[in-house]
This record gives sequence, structure tokens and C-alpha cells, in this order.
Amino acid sequence: MFTSQQPSHGDAPQSCARPSGRAAARGSARGKERRAGAAPRASLYEEVTGRMVEELEAGRIPWVQPWDAAAFAPGLPKNADTQRSYSGINILILWAEAARRGFAAQGWLTFRQALAAGGAVRKGERGTTIFYAACFTPKGGTASDRRGDGGAETQSGRAAVDGEGAGSAGEPGAIPFLKRFTVFNVAQCEGLPERCTRAAAPSAPRETVPHAEALIAATGADIRIGGNEAYYSPGGDYIALPPQQAFGQQIDYYRTALHELAHWTGHPSRLARDQKGRFASAAYGREELCAELASAFLCAALGITPSVRHADYVGAWLAIMRADTRAIFRAASHASKAADFLLGFAPDAVTAAARGTDSALPGRDTGAAGDAA
Repeated sequence: MFTSQQPSHGDAPQSCARPSGRAAARGSARGKERRAGAAPRASLYEEVTGRMVEELEAGRIPWVQPWDAAAFAPGLPKNADTQRSYSGINILILWAEAARRGFAAQGWLTFRQALAAGGAVRKGERGTTIFYAACFTPKGGTASDRRGDGGAETQSGRAAVDGEGAGSAGEPGAIPFLKRFTVFNVAQCEGLPERCTRAAAPSAPRETVPHAEALIAATGADIRIGGNEAYYSPGGDYIALPPQQAFGQQIDYYRTALHELAHWTGHPSRLARDQKGRFASAAYGREELCAELASAFLCAALGITPSVRHADYVGAWLAIMRADTRAIFRAASHASKAADFLLGFAPDAVTAAARGTDSALPGRDTGAAGDAA
């Protein structure tokens, strides 16, 4: 929850690459998109948003892992070969698919990646469609797409599937579009080496607390303990949290702190998101959705099972998605950026959580988190 208003700074642009010469003419590029399996942006936004709406209407929250942590691997969906996490909307798609189909692992591969790793996708298995952003310009440039969120994501393409129509800075003529990308869970494959199928053992909630504590401290955020409300004040740039003993479960203190820290990243001096919406407004709901997703991503990265902090906002989220098919893309993109921003303060917290260790973690480290692939 946040309590006041800040100016809007819009969404971050997508990264784009330029195709070469006259072959980059609009008509030729569109034909190339169709041959490469691309689909109109509007239809892809509608397709993914439709999936999210169906999940919410069925009482399932796509960003909350609705499974037993003892039976399913914690963490973010990742490329099983490179071990790099996916980002943005693809996290939600893969989490929801794993829960729906009962996949215990968080590792995913393309058909060719499975073969290259020495294994294969079992005959008859159905893949899961995820997406990455690409761009073309009508004139000049070089012919190489940068994948936004598929199987080989680049640093500039991380969380690029954000639902915005702008090209990258300095390329005003760049025209973005989305492409489909099919991946398979490692449970759908056979013959893969251990490095692709090995998963960290789930940690008990109290074992993950030191990593969360280290990350929270490393941010240097002004966190004021006391009272009976949890919120972030954009005007005062501080977080208010009830004392830890006020929470029914100790782990909920950390879930709540991460949610409020996600709001904290939106300050103009940090990621500069629109936090001007008043309570119950659409803008307020969008910021709450961003913080809810970012908290889920952070919890997963730290080995904590995400929970729903504001289940009463489900109706508002449904209204936002129905009114704007790009809203969930923007929210997931902003959430990935917020999570990466926070994890950058103490990147070793994620490594320690994955190893199940409680070793001392460094203080402030502004290095960026790893890119997805």
C-alpha cells in the first residue's frame, strides 16, 4: 500500500535492433514476422490477458504459487541450461502453467535447447508459449533482433515485453512487435544432464529469513517499525511496518516488507513510477498490482513462497485488465525492474538462498541482477 502522490514518468522503452537496408521496408518486415511465427501485437496482448483474467476469475492468483513448497521447487522460472531467470509477463505465464499441469520443476528449455543439452522433448508433449519483443526500422541498421524475454534474453532486452509501443532511445523510427516462443518444462524432457534438472531443496520459512533481512537492510530504506499499519509514503519516502511480533506468521513480516519496498522503488529518485493515484483509483490499482507482482518475484528469488497481500484488490485488477489488454504486460515489466533494482543491493542474498546457507551477506552492492535467458 502507498499513501500519497508522485508525478508520472511513464514506462521504460523496449530495446530494438535494426534490420539492414531496403529489406527492412515495412511490408517485407511484416512478412518476415509472419514467417517467423509472429502474431499481431493486439492479439498476443489479448491472448495473455485473457489467460490472466481466466485465472483470477477462477479464484487462482497467477503470481502466487498455489502448491506445497515441500513438493515443488521454489524460485523463479529459469532457463534450465543457462540457469538465468525469465522476467516480466513470462514469469506469470510459466508459474501458472506449472501449477496447472503439476510440474514440480522451474526449469524450461526450447526444443532445440533440449537437443543441444543432450536430451530431447518426449514425443507428444505440448509446449508453453511465452513471448519476446523485437523491433524493426524502415531504414538502415543491422539485421539482428534482440530477444526480450525468450530463450536467449540480453541485458538490454530484460523485461522488454512491457506493452509499450516505443522503440529504444535514439531510434524514433523503430517499430516494436511481439513474437511467440515455445518452451518445455524439464519434466517434459528425457535424457537431460543433471545440471539441467538439479533443483535446490525447498527451505523452511525461517531458514529464508536471514536472506530477506540482509536484502532489506542493504537497501538503506527508511523503515519505521511501529503502529498497526504497513504502507509506503512517497511524500516522506519512508516505509511503516508493524513490529514483527504483530504478524501471525513471522514470514509474513518479510513478505510485507518486500511489498512495501517494491513501492519504495517507484520514488522519482529511483525507478520513477506513477504513484499519484488516490486510493481506489485505476492508477492506485496499477501501482498495487506492480508491487504485488514485484513482491512475488522477490519472494521467489529468496526462496519464500509468495502469498497474496491484497486479495481484496482482485476485482480492481480484473477491471484494469479488461479495460486495457496491455496493463498486465506493463505491470509485470515494472515489477521485474523493481525486483531487479532491489536484488541489486545484495545479489549474494539470492545465491545464499538458493544454496540454503545463512552466511553473512554484504551490505550495499549496486551491481545489477543477472539477465534472463
